[in-house]
Formats: sequence, C-alpha cells, structure tokens
Amino acid sequence: MCPTDDFAENAYNPLNSTPGLEEFVEPFSLLEGFVHQRTVLLTTHRRNGDPVATPVNIAVEGDRAFIRTYDKSGKARRIRNNPIVQIAPSTFRGKRTGTPMRFKARLLDDDEAVLARSLINRKYRIL
Repeated sequence: MCPTDDFAENAYNPLNSTPGLEEFVEPFSLLEGFVHQRTVLLTTHRRNGDPVATPVNIAVEGDRAFIRTYDKSGKARRIRNNPIVQIAPSTFRGKRTGTPMRFKARLLDDDEAVLARSLINRKYRIL
C-alpha cells in the first residue's frame, strides 16, 4: 500500500497545518533502541487530533521500523490521514515504559510488505 496521492493537499496533514513540524520528527538512527523491544505503544491521531494509543509488535531493520496491521484497521486509516506517529517502549498490555519519540509512518506497497512480513515473522515466531 502507498500513502494517498492527495497527502500533500490533505487538510488534516499536520505538516500542512503546522509549518516546521518536520524538524520535530526524530531521526531514524534512534530506532536502534527498539531493535530488541518486543512491544511498543504506537500513538496515532484521529482527524480531530485526539490521540489513540495501541500496543503493537515491532521489527526494526536499519533505519526502518515495521508493525503489522490490517488494511482496514483504525491504525491504518489514521496513518493514511496523519502520518506523524509516536512510538514508545511498552509492556505487552500497553503500559509505557520509556520516552515516546515522533516518527513519520507510511503504509507499505506489496514488495515492501514481503520484507516487513519476513522480519516480523522471524522476530515473533508465534503470531
């Protein structure tokens, strides 16, 4: 999957409504702390700006982190509408155990999804 083509014109895109927001997004080198992390708290935002925190499994390779969700899930819809997310180390039940960091998320196309699927399956043998 790819982000929507009208992303740049999306009125709910915080990068359009808040100039300079990109400088607050963490660099990808900070993903190193999540390599051995089993669960993170992913915070996405509804169209009205309300945050929605969800514990998810994460797999990291290089400068990219991957989570798995269904195409029609709330997380996927919220990421399509607003790609700025926060991730923080957490327990399996979603209790935050570390400092949240901001990143820009995107939905993957089919080729990239194969890599993500293999990384997640390798890290989480039983899912």
